[in-house]
Amino acid sequence: MPFLLDAAVVAAYVGAILAIGLTLGRRDRTLEGFAVGDRRIPWWAVLASILAAEISAATFLGAPGEGYALRNFTYAQLALGTVLARVIVGFVFIKPYYDFRVVSIYEFLEIRFGPTTRNTASAVFLATRALASGTRLYVAAVILVLAFESATGARPAPGQELAIYAVALVGITALTAAYTAAGGIKAVVWTDLIQACVMLGAMGTALGVLLSRIPGGWDGAMRLLQRPGDLAFLDVGRDAGGLWASVKGVLESEYTIWAAVFGSTFITMATHGTDQDMVQRMLTAKNHRRSRLALVLSGLADLPIVFAFLLIGVLLWVFYQTNPDPRLPAKNPHVFAWFILHEIPPGARGLLVAGILATAMGSLSTALNALATSFVKDWFLRPGTDDARAVRAVRWSTVGFAALLVAIGIATAWAVIVIPGSRIIPIVLGIFGYTYGSLLGVFLVGMLTRSRGSERGNLLAMACGLLVVAGLADLPGDLFVLAGGARPARPEWLPTIEFPWRIMFGTLTTLGVALLFRTPAERVAHARARREALAPQATASR
Repeated sequence: MPFLLDAAVVAAYVGAILAIGLTLGRRDRTLEGFAVGDRRIPWWAVLASILAAEISAATFLGAPGEGYALRNFTYAQLALGTVLARVIVGFVFIKPYYDFRVVSIYEFLEIRFGPTTRNTASAVFLATRALASGTRLYVAAVILVLAFESATGARPAPGQELAIYAVALVGITALTAAYTAAGGIKAVVWTDLIQACVMLGAMGTALGVLLSRIPGGWDGAMRLLQRPGDLAFLDVGRDAGGLWASVKGVLESEYTIWAAVFGSTFITMATHGTDQDMVQRMLTAKNHRRSRLALVLSGLADLPIVFAFLLIGVLLWVFYQTNPDPRLPAKNPHVFAWFILHEIPPGARGLLVAGILATAMGSLSTALNALATSFVKDWFLRPGTDDARAVRAVRWSTVGFAALLVAIGIATAWAVIVIPGSRIIPIVLGIFGYTYGSLLGVFLVGMLTRSRGSERGNLLAMACGLLVVAGLADLPGDLFVLAGGARPARPEWLPTIEFPWRIMFGTLTTLGVALLFRTPAERVAHARARREALAPQATASR
């Protein structure tokens, strides 16, 4: 009976999401209506959608896993850089996108440089976003695997575990693809608003239950958190004996104040300024000012949310110190899911499960909508394509990308099954670290200059950015290990940079090379003419 109450809560959530998602956007007859909602969505709904897209199931379970493992808030330092980056994106990137009335942000690169740069950037986005979204998709099914283990008293065999993941991924993705394909960006944004509320409610419920179950509540928890480093927030790195040794130590650390100020700033500039997934929802606001407002406020809201997730992880550590459980999963990100299954009361447990689904479906719907929009706008449409065919194409593309993400999610689940001890956050953030620096570098050349960068120069610059990051992150060594070989030796002085630094090095390399090339005069004139022709529309939208 208790599980029936949980099932009713989850069913009510899924039913509400489907009803709203399938109702909205069905009358859209143009690609602009389907992709950016005719730019009529309120800024506060855009803000909620940004938050829902940022907080995936990987964050919902992975961030508490980081708090549980580290017993501190050093991961939250990265949120500091996101605020600064959002201000930069809001004042540098958003207005040009509105000025040129783009639907796919890679249209801007064609206007500024030419079709080759646009196609290359779009291809990088499509491949990277599919991999990044697919790899984090499997996380939502973790709780089902743990439920199977709890019900049977035995860990599922690898084949059984993979089957559970596969069934869950197909179900979640099919539901999300249905309302995303039917309702477009309007369905995405308004369901994101509901999902953000469910996520916040689930987070508050978890904190309340934890504090009520720890002897002595908050004071009792503080008595157990007395070790060096417990509850720390700032980490400036350690003096390793010499300037270069200290710098090397910082570059090889994930969570320091330097990674927050520099690394995280570049990460967020890339994800919120050059990724169709995130920017597309910003373009649904009426004008660039309201879009900027939603973006900057989302950064301010992000910090307390990240703190809350990490606090859940810290309190989980305290709880299981006072309530030992020999069956507790060995993987840190699974601990929160185990707590939900075994310690949360019925009804509230259903809300927590709905919270996991909300984070998974929120980030998935935005990825599907962005992937389909970019593919159709950048690769499928030809001059003269009618609106009905364009909308039909983007809906079918949504279904196609849903199938692709399921395949990637299942492959990731299998990798996690056979490689225990994997940490979710570095895996997810690490994927786009190799490529998004190249994207950000090219966009910055286009945004900050009027006559630098060219088609050939941009391709060379992006390739250099990718190679530098691959070398500094020791990607060749990782590939050797995956192939069953030994990791090649590296010079002792050469750092192996951690994921927060990859985009920064990729961006600076790409930017430095691309600036060496001059934009052809005819392309400069074309961009100027396009801007002037669209100026009346941009003025009218203010």
